[in-house]
Amino acid sequence: MKALCVSKYGPLDDLKLQEVEKPIPKDDEVLIKIKATSINYNSLLFIKGKPFIGRFFTGLFKPGKKIPGNDVAGIVETAGKNVKQFKSGDEVFGDVSESGFGTFAEYVAAPEKELLIKPAGLSFVDAASVPEAGLVALQALKDHGNIQPDQNVLINGASGGIGTFAVQIAKYFEAKVTAVCGSRNFDLVQSIGADHVIDYAKEDFVKKGTGFDLIISTVGYRPIRDFKKALNPKGVYIATGGTMSQIFQANLLGPMLSGKDGKRLSGMTVKTNKDLDFLTGLIESGNVKPIIEKTFPLANIVIALKHYETRHASGKIIITL
Repeated sequence: MKALCVSKYGPLDDLKLQEVEKPIPKDDEVLIKIKATSINYNSLLFIKGKPFIGRFFTGLFKPGKKIPGNDVAGIVETAGKNVKQFKSGDEVFGDVSESGFGTFAEYVAAPEKELLIKPAGLSFVDAASVPEAGLVALQALKDHGNIQPDQNVLINGASGGIGTFAVQIAKYFEAKVTAVCGSRNFDLVQSIGADHVIDYAKEDFVKKGTGFDLIISTVGYRPIRDFKKALNPKGVYIATGGTMSQIFQANLLGPMLSGKDGKRLSGMTVKTNKDLDFLTGLIESGNVKPIIEKTFPLANIVIALKHYETRHASGKIIITL
């Protein structure tokens, strides 16, 4: 099969597709013929090894996984003898990061516990966009942020992969959503439900004077004290992404800055595939729509990665096979 293989850290231009052996599923695994996968932040970490602190996740001296990629949507080709949920021909999707990544390829083997049946009305492209980005947004809002109706919620980086899910999920929970993004994406975030929009290049939401009950930051860098200033009493700030400095501050300084005023600041780690069925239900009911900016064939995956690296994507970047 063709796959994007990474044996050492380096620039994107060093990458090329290679012919490798098709994986053989274990007794509790299925072999999936991949129809679509998506690019996530970990994809660049596995390839470039930058920033260096990210190597504690991907491998200190070389990538710990030969083939990056964790979101998958495809068709079961064969099933191991202990697999009970799926059979050959079933259309499935999920996040396979816990079993070894490997979706930047034509096939991947994965345990049945990491997969769901893909709804008939959900395309492979849309399904591939959901598992990581959608669940980061859902878990940040619901599990970590305890979102409530009528709360003022700020989504920083509202036009990106996580952000577009977060805006829609927050509206499902009947919150009042302020979206922070570039002016070129105003129409997009308003079309998916944002009540107010702030152009990050022209207006500072901290100085705006509006207090927020919940802030989700998916991109960029702001000192964590800025986010604390923008919170209402007992407000919550969750960093789901951005620079390593932003993530580091949220995880290390957040607990120390969570004070007597009741404000709570932290980072988060997504629980793989947790509540994927719930999120799928929101999509089937029309409450959430995956936002896809561009699709690229596997042959053009390096071009796709370069586009993602600009961090100006509007929604998800999908690789199709």
